[in-house]
Amino acid sequence: MYRTARQLTRLVLVAACVTWAGCGAAGTSDETRRADPGRGPWFRDATTEIGLAFRHVNGMRGQFYYPEIIAPGVALFDFDTDGDLDVFLVQGGSLDARAAAAGSEGGRLFRNDGVPGSDGRVRVTFTDVTAASRIRATEYGMGAAVGDYDNDGCPDLYLTALGRNQLWRNNCDSTFTDITPRAGVGDTGWSVSAAFLDFDRDGWLDLYVGHYLDWTPASNAPCFGASGARTYCAPRVYRPQPSRLYRNRGDGTFADVTAAAGMAARFGPAMGVSTADFNGDGWIDFYVANDGQENQLWLNRHDGTFADAGLLSGVALSEQGKAKAGMGVDAGDVDDDGDEDLVVTNLTGEGHDLYLNDGTGTFESRAAAWGLRYPTLSYTGFGAGWIDADNDGWLDLLTVNGTVQRIDAQVREKEPLPLRQRKQLFRNTGRGQFEDVSADAGPVFETLDVGRGAAFGDLDDDGDTDVVVGNNGGASQVLINTTDGRHHWIGLRLVAHDAAAPGGRPRDVPGARVVVTRDGQPARRRRAHADGSYASANDPRVLVGLGTSAAAPRVRVEWPDGGAEEWAGLPIDRYSTLVKGTGR
Repeated sequence: MYRTARQLTRLVLVAACVTWAGCGAAGTSDETRRADPGRGPWFRDATTEIGLAFRHVNGMRGQFYYPEIIAPGVALFDFDTDGDLDVFLVQGGSLDARAAAAGSEGGRLFRNDGVPGSDGRVRVTFTDVTAASRIRATEYGMGAAVGDYDNDGCPDLYLTALGRNQLWRNNCDSTFTDITPRAGVGDTGWSVSAAFLDFDRDGWLDLYVGHYLDWTPASNAPCFGASGARTYCAPRVYRPQPSRLYRNRGDGTFADVTAAAGMAARFGPAMGVSTADFNGDGWIDFYVANDGQENQLWLNRHDGTFADAGLLSGVALSEQGKAKAGMGVDAGDVDDDGDEDLVVTNLTGEGHDLYLNDGTGTFESRAAAWGLRYPTLSYTGFGAGWIDADNDGWLDLLTVNGTVQRIDAQVREKEPLPLRQRKQLFRNTGRGQFEDVSADAGPVFETLDVGRGAAFGDLDDDGDTDVVVGNNGGASQVLINTTDGRHHWIGLRLVAHDAAAPGGRPRDVPGARVVVTRDGQPARRRRAHADGSYASANDPRVLVGLGTSAAAPRVRVEWPDGGAEEWAGLPIDRYSTLVKGTGR
């Protein structure tokens, strides 16, 4: 029996090396995996000590209902605007009674009550404030998206579900109101990932909702694995549902512009979505990872319409012309050449994809060359994020994993949910290679879980990226980054202040792009965003690793409306708030 994640991984990798020649590529050897020995673990599991007590309920009853294995997502956002990140955890429930409340409690909102310690670090503790917040998630939950749709300076929460989605308006007093019917965004069916974006550059956040499959308990099909045992079906057994694009009218309501935007006729089983300016024209585009069908790159035409350039851009299919099981997705400048590259997590046996952008929205598949393809062949990836885990200035990759087809070894061990895999962390060497440092990332990377959503953000405000993981049928996890102090950094919150807005609070500006430069050092480019990963919402602040250099940085912010400003003399190793209109 293979009792640890590492034993299982080595078994599958050995088999893969027999099938695929060249398995000795960088990133797979023990020497490569132990990058930078003696540093200590990169992350520690702090779930218990900070009080985030939550367990996902998938409602399994032996019927192999497909939605049981898809959720949950996670949201990180400062709902009470006190300066630190709070957490919303999505809940499932019973699929036999879908119309009833989601589980016994529904999704939960946890307030961060962190207190600064004598060493300047925040001691994070979480308090369940769901009842006081008035949030009641009434459906079988899938994921979450965050954005300030009404520009009042308080982030709002959109929940996707198997059933009716909900838009919870933040009342700016630590309570929320379900304004879904008035807003007109209460999609029914099955949606997983969603994203707020200002696609028309009018200063109001619009909403994309990715729909998955046409499924009901009555339509659940019996499917069987290679051994003849009953298992979960592949997505191709069901028809995909059309996704939706909503334009924000600026009056608290949205208009469904899916058809007008040219998106009604082309859709797949959407799982992950990431928004960015992929072709460098100053307008926000978005990329959709579809499960088992070609992925889509929706390029903004500047007139309210979009064109699907996935096939022409090289990000729709594998190098062999086959569609993969795209789940998680994130965009970031991984090779530091000034444009947005893509990572897509896939099914066991497919390997994850790395698409490098040439700056015009044309991509080249480089996963194998960068040492990412082979180490991921034995994993099914969901949540994923480009994060500079050690603040050396280069974007690393963290993924959370868990299969969708039962693992025989775990079935023999009588595992109730035999889909468990470990997480992975890949360090960017800055030389066009990734090193698999999962073995040195900490004991939490050796535990077996059914990882799904992952939200990335600095929970304790110490200048490095932490992770909250949503595990299917298991307890959520908080991974605290322990690399602080190794390198310098600068943290930036990018906001606009609308004097006429209710409350007059500054609002985050997703889509704003930061360029950080220092004398004698390469420029680093990052963007403010909450989307990406899988069914989750991330810290909207920008965190830029500066490496060992303590030189004062110059910061240029390129705003989504086309304007740009510069700031000089900003302090390092701390967060600063940059208000639109106050720079040079």
